[in-house]
Amino acid sequence: MAPHSPSSDSDPPISAVKAALRSEALARRDELSAEVRSAGSLRIAKDVIAIAPLAEAMIVGAFWPIRSEVDPRPLARLLFARGQRVALPKVTPDGLVFREWRDGETLVAGRFGLSEPHDDLPPVDPAALIVPLAAYDRRGHRIGYGRGYYDQAIERLSRNGPVLTIGVAFSVQAVERVPAEPHDQPLDHLITEAGPVPLTRT
Repeated sequence: MAPHSPSSDSDPPISAVKAALRSEALARRDELSAEVRSAGSLRIAKDVIAIAPLAEAMIVGAFWPIRSEVDPRPLARLLFARGQRVALPKVTPDGLVFREWRDGETLVAGRFGLSEPHDDLPPVDPAALIVPLAAYDRRGHRIGYGRGYYDQAIERLSRNGPVLTIGVAFSVQAVERVPAEPHDQPLDHLITEAGPVPLTRT
């Protein structure tokens, strides 16, 4: 009898493995208290703003937090203080469209419980992205929320030139290994409340 292979037909599909890892990581994140998440988001903001190449991006794509996500608004305030512009994504049938957001501007309700910029604002192409995620590994691979919006956005924006990608998460969202697929885009940097995650590419 042939030895069992990792690619055996009996193995669950990658989508099912990712779904299980996503569910487990989000459950761990949800267990964090609001106080822990708030303090962690502040520490993450300070480490992200210290990433040298980020200072070179005129426009930084961020996101508005939902559920128990890292809150990137403290980071947005640091970016504004440094004279950088911030854009937020809108979910469209063609993927994510980024529009500039200024501190204090109201947002509108979007799909999936998201808060998004108004449609009358012109689209912009950020040179850096602050990327939300459900789970991550130390290779810089992430599991998103299952729709591939950020992978598509990174691929699209990269046609204009290199895009700096910075994932933000809480350390409880770490998993041993994310099963990568050809369309997956590994992150350039990954920051948690415990500090920058040393990334290996093996």
